[in-house]
Amino acid sequence: MSRAHAPLSASLPAPVSAPSAVPGWQRFDLSLCERVHDGCRREVLALFRVVSRLGNGPAWYALALGLLGLYGEAAAVPVLRMLVTGMLGSALYWLIKSRAARPRPFMVSASLNAEEPPLDEFSFPSGHTLHACLYAVLAGAVFPWTLWILVPFAVLTAASRIALGLHYPTDVAAGAALGCTLAWLALALV
Repeated sequence: MSRAHAPLSASLPAPVSAPSAVPGWQRFDLSLCERVHDGCRREVLALFRVVSRLGNGPAWYALALGLLGLYGEAAAVPVLRMLVTGMLGSALYWLIKSRAARPRPFMVSASLNAEEPPLDEFSFPSGHTLHACLYAVLAGAVFPWTLWILVPFAVLTAASRIALGLHYPTDVAAGAALGCTLAWLALALV
């Protein structure tokens, strides 16, 4: 039983399959997604829309510029590491998404609406969560005070992707794991 949310637009793709056609573990994943989505009040969804839009890039540009503004040359190498690792993260998640070709939850379940327009067609893994975790680890390793901002933002980003009907919990978990792993590798290598 889904609480009705106003659909984003009629231009988004229609659901591609009934939830009963989804394999067992994916049905459980979809069920969690539906519960989170249905349990969110409009005010929470509004917050999640803002978080999602910031995660499209503006938060990361602001982070890089803010660190350069605060620390000058001392931030140059960490910011460059963040930007290069972020680009590698984008390339990796695009490669995985195109191979996995997992439809987004709102495309599978008639009870879900896309509460924000998706940036691409497929769901697995969550690029927003990948980048939120990646930047939190990389910035936090050099500027620990940023963790007070970036960790809550990463958690909100992960939750927003599920609540907005754009990702399954496993997409978000995979994005977080990839982002943290790439960040740790970048810190170890550079």
